[in-house]
Amino acid sequence: MSLRSDVRLPAAAAAALFSLALVTPGQAASGPPVYTNYTAPAPLGQDAGEPTLGVNWNTGNVMFIAGLQTLRVTFNDAATPATATWTDVSYPLTSLTTTDPILFTDPQTGRTFVSQLLGKTSLMAHTDDDGATWTPGMGSGINSGVDHQSVGGGPFAPGLLGGIGYPHTVYYCSQDIALAQCAVSLDGGLTFGLAVPIYTLLQCGGLHGHIKVAPDGTAYVPNKGCGNQQGVAVSSNNGLTWTVRKIPGTVTTNSDPSAGVADDGTLYIGTVSNGRPVAAVSRDQGRTWSAPVDVGAPFAIRNAVFPAVVAGDPDRAAFAFLGTPASGDGTSESPTFAGVWHLYIATTYDGGTTWTTIDATP
Repeated sequence: MSLRSDVRLPAAAAAALFSLALVTPGQAASGPPVYTNYTAPAPLGQDAGEPTLGVNWNTGNVMFIAGLQTLRVTFNDAATPATATWTDVSYPLTSLTTTDPILFTDPQTGRTFVSQLLGKTSLMAHTDDDGATWTPGMGSGINSGVDHQSVGGGPFAPGLLGGIGYPHTVYYCSQDIALAQCAVSLDGGLTFGLAVPIYTLLQCGGLHGHIKVAPDGTAYVPNKGCGNQQGVAVSSNNGLTWTVRKIPGTVTTNSDPSAGVADDGTLYIGTVSNGRPVAAVSRDQGRTWSAPVDVGAPFAIRNAVFPAVVAGDPDRAAFAFLGTPASGDGTSESPTFAGVWHLYIATTYDGGTTWTTIDATP
């Protein structure tokens, strides 16, 4: 999950997100998942500023960043519940300074990228061995934006045979307050090309979500405000051109939405609309959508922020968000707002037709 938004939460709520909530293996597909929370032991993990994580499925390790600290989490599944070992694997270059931290792990190659925003560029490095060694890179695309960077990647779309020394694309996206741009690396994040606008100010506002790449190479960048709806910028030609596609039944919001792409290319969007956490599904690259489903309804959630979505098998996806049943303006910094924020996770096993939501906060 990435704390990337105009919204501000109490420090206690932000700090709570530094723990990992992991699903217990072997849960039946028909039943609700069960989660265990893992918190970094002191002196690690004392800064919970804008955390993100990635999983290297080749090793089973979780890579975690918050502030200037990059951590590796190794689990021992022989114990019940599993135990976790947290190791500081921070790289000096990406531990100097930042205005926005972000981490991305390619689930197929296992390569992890760490980016620390530094104006129109970033301090970036990648690792192929879960932080044992690092390789610095160019940091961003040529003439990238100054804010809210996102790093992602995946297979090449038709039109390019492959990369230079690395089999997948790597994208660097960021905004110049209003205009947002994405640049592509063809050599595994060492260098990036020109940053290409993904929408104009007449199409969408500046605050976008994080880029996700489908198995067929289609790239998606969701946005919290495209006219009076939310939308997603789509590229099917390796970032050369982008098309904005809106999500019917949504309204503009304060938290940037999140996209998850399943193995068959099914696109899941988790977002906040009228304060409620809602999920929508597209099976044609965002051209048409299912009706948004209020996944917070079982807990009467009236305020939600910071959505994060992942998808796996075609019919399976998970949608995490911070939520509270308290009414009022939960997105402001008003000291009178009485909401208590919990982390909730909604899971679908039938392609988004129904969702099972649990409170993952002990």
